[in-house]
Amino acid sequence: MNQELEIQAVIGFTGKVTQGLILHPDNEVNFINIFPAYYLPTWIDHCSQTYYFTIINLFKVTIYTISLRGHDNQISVITVSSSGDYVASGQKTYMGFQADIIIWDFKERSMIHRLKLHKVLIQSLTFSFNELYLASLGGVDDKNMLIIWDIQAGKALYGQPNRDPVNQIAFFNKSDDKLISVLNTGVQILTIDKQNKKIQSVDVNFGNVKRVFTCVAIDQNDLFCYCGTKTGDVFEIQMDRAIYKRLAPVKKLFSLGVACLGLLPNGDIIVGAGDGTIAKVSIQTMQITASSDLLGGVTSITFTNDHTHFFSGTSQSNIYWLDTEKLVPELRNTCHYERINDVAFPHQYSDVFATSSLNDIRVWNAKNRQELLRIQVPNLECWAIGFMNDGKSIVSGWNDGKIRAFLPQSGRLMYVINDAHIHGCTSLACTSDCQRIVSGGSEGEVRVWEIGKQTQTMKASMKEHRGRVWSIQVKRNNDQAVSASADGSCIIWDLKSFTRVMCLFESTLFKMVLYHPEESQLLTTGSDRKVTYWETFDGQAIRMLDGSEEGEVNALAITKEGEHFVSGGEDKEVKVWGYDEGICYFKGQGHSGTITRITISPDQKTIVSVGAEGAIFMWKVPEQITNSKADNELPTVQKQQVAKSDQKIVQKSVQVTDPKPQDGQSQKSAQQKSAKASVKSGKSSKK
Repeated sequence: MNQELEIQAVIGFTGKVTQGLILHPDNEVNFINIFPAYYLPTWIDHCSQTYYFTIINLFKVTIYTISLRGHDNQISVITVSSSGDYVASGQKTYMGFQADIIIWDFKERSMIHRLKLHKVLIQSLTFSFNELYLASLGGVDDKNMLIIWDIQAGKALYGQPNRDPVNQIAFFNKSDDKLISVLNTGVQILTIDKQNKKIQSVDVNFGNVKRVFTCVAIDQNDLFCYCGTKTGDVFEIQMDRAIYKRLAPVKKLFSLGVACLGLLPNGDIIVGAGDGTIAKVSIQTMQITASSDLLGGVTSITFTNDHTHFFSGTSQSNIYWLDTEKLVPELRNTCHYERINDVAFPHQYSDVFATSSLNDIRVWNAKNRQELLRIQVPNLECWAIGFMNDGKSIVSGWNDGKIRAFLPQSGRLMYVINDAHIHGCTSLACTSDCQRIVSGGSEGEVRVWEIGKQTQTMKASMKEHRGRVWSIQVKRNNDQAVSASADGSCIIWDLKSFTRVMCLFESTLFKMVLYHPEESQLLTTGSDRKVTYWETFDGQAIRMLDGSEEGEVNALAITKEGEHFVSGGEDKEVKVWGYDEGICYFKGQGHSGTITRITISPDQKTIVSVGAEGAIFMWKVPEQITNSKADNELPTVQKQQVAKSDQKIVQKSVQVTDPKPQDGQSQKSAQQKSAKASVKSGKSSKK
């Protein structure tokens, strides 16, 4: 049975969900909606496909992990009860399928109820002040259905559809039978008629004013509520008379609309706008008294218990810490907000690693998981990244066809190779002498670049692939390189004569190719969901493993000893395999998107996987793998004899012990012995 990989840390936060960042009432941890995520762990040290939201500790340095598994698709909304005892989460799913709501016991870290009535999407959730009821709101495909649930029994009590799309619902602060419903075209005050089991609604009178409403905040005494609009203003509504009183701000509207609202004890309003503006509006004058600009549209506002500070989450996956007086922002956490394409460690250095995504390259501290450097190239996407072995430059390939090199400490641009590839540079690898770069393009060309102190010149352009080059690996002696392409071929190139040495064909779209540390075998994977062993001596496939049962395998990484390798892909699982046995020993579940790349730290203690959802997962390498060493002897050679009379195979296993090649022995002799050993591996796998 597969053992589970231990998660060391998750770097990820999806800030695109309104109020996806919530501070728990105990002021100890934060809940963040992280669709880079599948279950419920903790920050920053913080499946079966199981989506999660995250509990995150932004106050303490201590690191711990919690995981609650439940959802089978992306989480669309989360909320916490007033006491913090209950947590509710809702998901979105596919057309025609039910969308689950899960009520969690926060103290016991366990599931209380799984509620199934809504379809496709859970739009909003809210607890009553006495924690007896939970109100849930479905999406347009669910006829905007509002359902009131009994938390103790886990049963639906009342339900009512709505004629117009509804964006948010909220219970009153001192009543469990009244709610506010924010529609696209207006605002309704709902009253639960418990005797007749109906929900009665009253439309708020806005006169001739027309707006599209987005969010709501209710004051502590239930006298007024404040509704944000896409126009960029805030309406003050008198609840008992269901009529609007005032508009804010007085002179200037918020760009890109109001996304979220928060109320201070003195009545002042904290407004989060779509353009990244966070502002405080005075309740007396309805004018802006303080404001700050954040990176990304503001989507979440959550206060501490004393309301002196609050956290704010943005659509670009940044979390800020602000005071309520002057609104001075302090960046507490950041991560990628789009697909991550590549990840790389420097040569023989495990304390930092780099990732590439849309618009930027980021360098991370592997110990405290903090961002050290961000290299931004606006409106472009970085498809490939690598470090020169001397550690003096970060080399990257971009979708505009250019290769850019940056200084790893300052991020300053060193040089640019213009028009390196048509339609984008999709992969690259550096030689160990730091003098050449081998790059691949989306048109199938493989090019070799000589890097000088002042110039970068193309030494050769080799065009035999007919599809995108997904991966390139260079041998340690820099004599050969191998490229994997979407045209179903892997080609081994001679980097001296710049000609093809060997070509491997398979009915698949190759996504990754790796040299075994002995460099006598290759590992490939692709759209056929197979992991294939190839012999570099004659180019024959000697073993084929089922890498996944659900989707294509995109990423491979192998340990220094060559005893184990790691794979990942569309099944969203990180798998650790025994190389000789071909058996999967460990699985890591956590990603909510396709795994795009995997790498192992040079000290062999950490596996880093990145995904299409923008999350970075750091996994602890199991001790069994860390302590395993490659055998000093060559593997067993098995002789086979086929009996012609009955066509039965009689096997005799003979142990052959060959010493390592001596200093005076030729390199060719060592390669021949390695080839014999690999043939054994292929034969044994076919049996």
